[in-house]
Amino acid sequence: MEEYKIIDMHAHIFPEKIADKAVKAIGDFYGIAMQGKGIVSHLLECGSKAGVDRFVIHSTATRAEQVKSINDYTASESRSDKRLIGFGTIHPDFDDIEGEIERIKNLGLKGIKLHPEFQNFKIDDECMFPIYKAAQGKLPVLMHMGDKARDWSHPKRLAKVIDVFPDLTVIAAHFGGYLLWDQAEQYLIGKKIYMDTSSSLFLLDDGKALDMIRKHGADRIVFGTDYPVWTHEDELKRLFRLDLNEQERKLILRENICRLLEL
Repeated sequence: MEEYKIIDMHAHIFPEKIADKAVKAIGDFYGIAMQGKGIVSHLLECGSKAGVDRFVIHSTATRAEQVKSINDYTASESRSDKRLIGFGTIHPDFDDIEGEIERIKNLGLKGIKLHPEFQNFKIDDECMFPIYKAAQGKLPVLMHMGDKARDWSHPKRLAKVIDVFPDLTVIAAHFGGYLLWDQAEQYLIGKKIYMDTSSSLFLLDDGKALDMIRKHGADRIVFGTDYPVWTHEDELKRLFRLDLNEQERKLILRENICRLLEL
């Protein structure tokens, strides 16, 4: 793996004073034993051991009043270490969506992370349209996809949004839908979106994963770990297990992210 320069597109980080609580909450929500600590120092340590040299970091505002402080925190961490690339957060109940998205850009953050289940919205609900309208053509949106309890992040909902906002750049996390990979293939494969590999390959059949990558195009797949859910070593082992050629690996591990984020 050391021969590849690798970027992790999907890593969660939290201030040290709340990290333990936040990591536990994520683990409890998904019923998965968390592998990381959720703090920047451990993220860098964990990734560096596995040959990852840059990390896209983000946290999600579960309430509108958290938006500015989280964006300030992520921007501060990004400025503190050139290996860190920050994504901002926004919430459908935030008063000045256009203004905050412009502020996100001015803070040097490279995109926006949204999580339907944690932020209590359906992807195709019209309450989200002001966010998509403000972001399209300006910032990519990394969207959590898939949930076993409800259909708020169902692939068919994202497909509707893509039709309404064709200039919106979307990275659909978890191969387009955690536990909903057949539906992701039905509604999202071939659409003008990116997909990340995070929190999928531990369950997704290798042949199915390879087939989805080839059908969608390796030039629109990006590597992600979902740290602190998984370690970089484990997620890279799962990716390298797939029968990808060298060019496909380079695209997924770095080149697509560099192009997408203009790095």
